[in-house]
Amino acid sequence: MSGANKGKKIGKWWKVLLLVFSILIIGSGIYMYTLYEGAKNTVDKKMHQEVSAIDHEVTKKKIEEKKSLNILLLGVDERLGDRGRSDALMVLSLDPNNNRSQLISIPRDTRAEMVGNSIHSGELDKINHAYAFGGIEMSIQTVENLLDFQLDYYVKINMEGLSKMVDAVGGIKVNNELQWTDVGYYQKGYTYKKGPINLNGPKTMGFVRMRYQDPNNDFGRNDRQRKVIQAIIDKGASVGSVNKIDEMMDVLGSNVKTNMDFQTMKDLLLNYRNARQNMTTYQMTGTGTKIDGIYYLQVSEAEIQSVHDMIKEYSS
Repeated sequence: MSGANKGKKIGKWWKVLLLVFSILIIGSGIYMYTLYEGAKNTVDKKMHQEVSAIDHEVTKKKIEEKKSLNILLLGVDERLGDRGRSDALMVLSLDPNNNRSQLISIPRDTRAEMVGNSIHSGELDKINHAYAFGGIEMSIQTVENLLDFQLDYYVKINMEGLSKMVDAVGGIKVNNELQWTDVGYYQKGYTYKKGPINLNGPKTMGFVRMRYQDPNNDFGRNDRQRKVIQAIIDKGASVGSVNKIDEMMDVLGSNVKTNMDFQTMKDLLLNYRNARQNMTTYQMTGTGTKIDGIYYLQVSEAEIQSVHDMIKEYSS
C-alpha cells in the first residue's frame, strides 16, 4: 500500500492505538492513584527507568516551560529468555499551548537504519528489530534518526501485561465486526463471534494479535486494539475497590517501564491534560516489498518528510 492516509480527529484521547492505554492508566488515573501511598513507590521503584539516549535535564526544562513533548510508546513482545521485538511503535506528541495532541503509528515492518550501540548499527532492517538488537536505547535512537526529531519520554509495556490488566478489571466487553476462530497466537480454538463479545485476559490477546485472517491486516488489528483500550479504561474507571486499584498497580509495576517518575506524571496531568481535547491519529504508509525473501514496508522519503513536518509543527 502507498500514499498518505490522514488520520481522523477523535474526541477522547483513549481512542488511539495500543500503547496509549499505558499512558492513560498512568496519566488520566493519576489523581485517583495519589490517594494511595503505594502508587508513588510503584512508579518510582518499579516502573521508572532512565535511558542515556534522552537528556533528562533538557526534558525537565521543557516541562517547566510547558513546551510540547514527544513520547515514544512501545508494545514489546517479551518472553522468558528472549528480549523480544516491539510489536507496536508510536510517537505521541502533546502540545499544551494549543490544547492538541497527535499519535503517529510507525508500522513494525518499516525498513530503517539501525542506530545505537550494537553490532547491527548501520544495517537496514525492520524497525521493530531495533529493540531486539539494542533494547529501548536503540529503539529511541532509530526512531529519532528515521524521522529527524528528539524524543522526551518513552513508555514501554510488555504485551503480556495487557492480558493481566483485562483480568484485573474483571474482563471486558467489545463489539467485534469480524467472526473468526483463533488458530494463530494461542492456538486454543477461541471463536470470536460477530457482535458484542466478552473477553478475559487470554481471549483478549488472541483478539488484538490476529492479523492474517483480517482483510485489513494491521489496520484491522489496530482497530481491535483501540476497542480493547477503550473497554479497559471504561471498565477500570468503574472499579472503586482498593483491591482492584492495588491489583492494577501491581500489573503496571510488573509490565511497564518509563523514564517518567511519579512527579513527572503529576506535572503532565496538571499542565498537559488539555492536550487531549483535540487528538489526531496518523499511520505511516509505504509500499510492501520483499528483499532477499524478507517482507519490508518501504516508506518513501516524501512520506518520512511529511511525518517529520507533522511532528515539528506540533513542537513549534
